[in-house]
Amino acid sequence: MALPILYSYRRCPYAMRARMALKYAGISVDIREISLREKPLSMLKVSPKGTVPVLVLTDERVLEQSLDIMQWALNQCDTDGWLSVNEEEAMRLIVENDTEFKLALDRYKYPERFPEHSVEYYRAQGEVFLTKLEEKLSQTNFLFKNHITLADVAIFPFIRQFAAVDNAWFESAPYPKLQAWLKGLIGSTLFESIMQKQPTFVDCF
Repeated sequence: MALPILYSYRRCPYAMRARMALKYAGISVDIREISLREKPLSMLKVSPKGTVPVLVLTDERVLEQSLDIMQWALNQCDTDGWLSVNEEEAMRLIVENDTEFKLALDRYKYPERFPEHSVEYYRAQGEVFLTKLEEKLSQTNFLFKNHITLADVAIFPFIRQFAAVDNAWFESAPYPKLQAWLKGLIGSTLFESIMQKQPTFVDCF
């Protein structure tokens, strides 16, 4: 039986959250690890935007956005209640992550591309969001509940990237709840399982 096809890139945070949702939901997929320099024509044919993740369902529907893939997967199976959260509040936080925080993250990671300000300036911009997350985690074990939800999985790959820019700084920063939250998610069996290396997919015509 044919499986849904997931075009992915191992280190992409958007692809990470999609893979985590699919794995959690117990949905088997044909993972096609792409090369960013030589994107497969089969992917570009179904999704000309050329970014991952892209999920091609067995009925030929194409999901081109990571959050759409997550929602689709969780609608199939959500045994631990990832969707048991106020959708409006969760989406507001995810959108802030995907817009303002992602913008600061990109500048913090690559300050040489944005010489208008210092790396410290861009880091401070990102810390606005880190502070908000720290406050939320001071109230519950995860961002909205005492168990993991869609919001945690959607956001944490980006916090992981931010922390990795200068891990020594992050570990000494005043975000103990956020540090513990991040460490727990990175060390989870679920995350480790979706980070296994895959051979690079090459089209065969």
